[in-house]
Order: sequence, then structure tokens, then C-alpha cells
Amino acid sequence: MSPSDVIAELASLLVSGGIKVVDLTRTLEPETPVLQLPPEMGWGESWPFSMEEISKYDDRGPAWYWNNIKCGEHTGTHFDAPIHWVTGKDHENHATDTLPADRFVAPAFVIDAVAEAAADPDFLMSVDFIKAWEKTHGEITPGAWVLYRTDWSKKTDNADYLNIREDGGHTPGWAPATVEFLARERNVIGVGVETVGTDAGIAPTQDPMFPCHNLMHGANKCGLASLCNLDQLPPTGALLIAPPLKIKNGSGSPARVLALVPARKY
Repeated sequence: MSPSDVIAELASLLVSGGIKVVDLTRTLEPETPVLQLPPEMGWGESWPFSMEEISKYDDRGPAWYWNNIKCGEHTGTHFDAPIHWVTGKDHENHATDTLPADRFVAPAFVIDAVAEAAADPDFLMSVDFIKAWEKTHGEITPGAWVLYRTDWSKKTDNADYLNIREDGGHTPGWAPATVEFLARERNVIGVGVETVGTDAGIAPTQDPMFPCHNLMHGANKCGLASLCNLDQLPPTGALLIAPPLKIKNGSGSPARVLALVPARKY
């Protein structure tokens, strides 16, 4: 089958309902939770999402409705580019406007750690955990996204979702060796998570600090955070579509992340 035949078949399946489009994106609204960082780190504040009406079929604009919006680049379901972290600052084509567009459409491998995250909010996915998953589902192929399913996005209360206690945040994430393994040995495009950021809540205490940001972006890889509906995806066989806004020198942006999956149970 030629490439043009493949595209024609894909289009036909989309029209006929043979392929389902799954929205992996949270709705942006003023209540959308934003990553909270320890104030002692001296980091600036990311603006929460806000929207101001410009006109709505009234004397400000009788025939049109539109709004001004304001938020940080890493708000809601969002894309992290390599330039986001100091370790990725010297790569070429590493910002939202210069990243190769083929990174935005790629296969997705979905690793289920729902039970582990429910039992331990500080659960860190290990290399052994991934290799055990691969024995069942096959080896993660180069140029794919790895999505970390925890069902954390099902938490509707922001306090539960962020899970910040006196000693800091407590949400699942990655062991540093796992990030190195995925970036170097599996050569993924990047990783996606259901939590507010790609790192664990305890990331400030890990070595290196914030290992997913530090190591993944250092390897010129990308990230997706605050995903939802990963329970609607098969372990393998989904096609992820995750383009960021084309912001000049952007470190990331909110994104409308979609997945194409066969319209059947798996």
C-alpha cells in the first residue's frame, strides 16, 4: 500500500467511524490548577488562566463574540519544549516555533500504573516496571510518545489533584534512571502524564532535581502534562496528535491533545 493509499484509508476510516478521536485535553478555565513550586526556590509565578470578554453581539461589537485570554505557557494540558529547561537550552530547533512538526504526530505507548499510583501517590515508575510492561505489549519503538496512565486526572478537586502537604507535593512520576532509559535507549519523542507537571510531586528532592525536565529536555525531548482520558486508549496502537501553539522562542504552550484509536474495544 502506498503512502497516499494509507492516507486515503485513514481519511475513510475517520469519516466512517472506524477510527475514534479521543480528546486528551482538560478544559481551560480560571479554576484550572497550575503547578505550585516551593517559594524558597525563588521562581516566578505562572499566571493562571483568565478570560475577558471583548464583545458579544452588543454595542462593543454587534456581530461578533470574542475574548482576551491570559495564562502562562505551561497551564492546563500543555506541551513542554526542550528549551523549557536549562539542560535543553543549547539544542537547535528546540522551541515551540522551531521544533520539527513531525514530533507532533506520532505513535503512543500507554503504560498503566493506576493501581500503583492509587496505593502510593509518590509512586515512581522504574525501568523494571517498563520492561515488564514491554514483555506483554512489545518494546517501545523509537520516535514514539510514552504516556503514563494513573487516572490522576479523574480527581475533580484541585486540592486532591495537586496533593500538596506540609512537606511538598505528592503525585506520581519517574525514577531518574527511567527518564534516561526512555530518552536514550528507547529514543522516544517525549513523555506525557496526567499530573500537573511531567515530574513527580517529590521532584525537588530527587537527584537530579526535577529529573524528567532535567534529563528529558537535556536529551532534546519533549513533555505533555495534565492529560486526561488515557483510560480510553489501548496500550499500543494509538496515534497521538499534540502540536503546541507556534510561539516564537516559546518554552511550551497549552495544547489540544488528540489521539486516534480503532473504534473497537481492546
